[in-house]
Amino acid sequence: MRIRGEKDRHWGKTRKMIMAAVVECALLLLLSACSFDSRQKDVEYISKKYAVSNEKQLIVYTSHKEEVYLPIIREFEDRTGIWVDVHAGGTAQMMQLAAEASESGSCDIMFGGGIESYRAHEDIFAPYVTSENDKIDRADKSEGGYWTAFTELPIVFIYNNKLVASTDAPRKWEELFDEEWKGKIAFADPNNSGTSYTILSTMQQLFKEEKESLVPRFYEQLGGRVLSSSGQIIPRVSDGSYLVGITLEETAKKYIDMGYNISMIYPEDGTSAVPDGCAIIKNAPHSYNAGLFMDFVVSYDTQEYAMENFYRRPVRTDIALSSEYGYVRIIPFDIKKSASEESAVIALWDELAAEKED
Repeated sequence: MRIRGEKDRHWGKTRKMIMAAVVECALLLLLSACSFDSRQKDVEYISKKYAVSNEKQLIVYTSHKEEVYLPIIREFEDRTGIWVDVHAGGTAQMMQLAAEASESGSCDIMFGGGIESYRAHEDIFAPYVTSENDKIDRADKSEGGYWTAFTELPIVFIYNNKLVASTDAPRKWEELFDEEWKGKIAFADPNNSGTSYTILSTMQQLFKEEKESLVPRFYEQLGGRVLSSSGQIIPRVSDGSYLVGITLEETAKKYIDMGYNISMIYPEDGTSAVPDGCAIIKNAPHSYNAGLFMDFVVSYDTQEYAMENFYRRPVRTDIALSSEYGYVRIIPFDIKKSASEESAVIALWDELAAEKED
């Protein structure tokens, strides 16, 4: 899959260097009399240390789904000739690994996850201002340059359009607390979903309500029905297991285009649009290449491609938003406050879950 923008941009170099590594590794496998595990170690060692020089390597930790990170990384490799070693997982998991890597000098980039998570972990990142900084919306910039926003992700409501009439669906955040929706709201465990924490923080700031009140109130409204991952939300609303849900605009738009039985609503009383981020990890072993990657993810072509193919809003001010994106009322969102309260909110959530089990 190739990333392409307008204005006849031609992306790409061939990946002869990587192919040469594959051929050399294949020959090693044929000639080696060692065990399978030993051969695998030989392949990895030769691929990383001989076929690709250290100056042409980059190590990326990402919480993006493969459908998002893969075309971007492949195009970056083609443009620069830099070989990227990708490690993917959940936001919390990858942030923990990034923290460990900042001590050991074993990773270059963290890519994906809401910027409130980046704000909470600024001590593991190295400041960097991209070459595209003057084109990025002021609201999407880190004060100290510790992270760079990738795309904006508004929170929206969804509902099963076969079982819920459009006139009955909740259109304001407080309406989610109506009795008719108790136990019928699809929501993922915030321990596993960064988006779920953003949703809790959004309600807290919108209602101007303390976490000690908001979190138990919402947990009670869920009726003890909490999904293990955010990836389950839309399928479970679509199949009628739940009637409504809270998710990201990009996720809802993707599933609507895939034909799922859902419709999307932009909350009338406003919503947050916390960007996801990208940052250079402290003690990055390939810091120069890391800077090139940071510049690349906010380049015009990549941002335009993300809008047209990933259903994500660009952070650049020189890209006109496609007409398919609806109007969304964005509330002021205190990222610093959200980041500072994350651990306390999760701890409170876990206490409620433990009490429910008892």
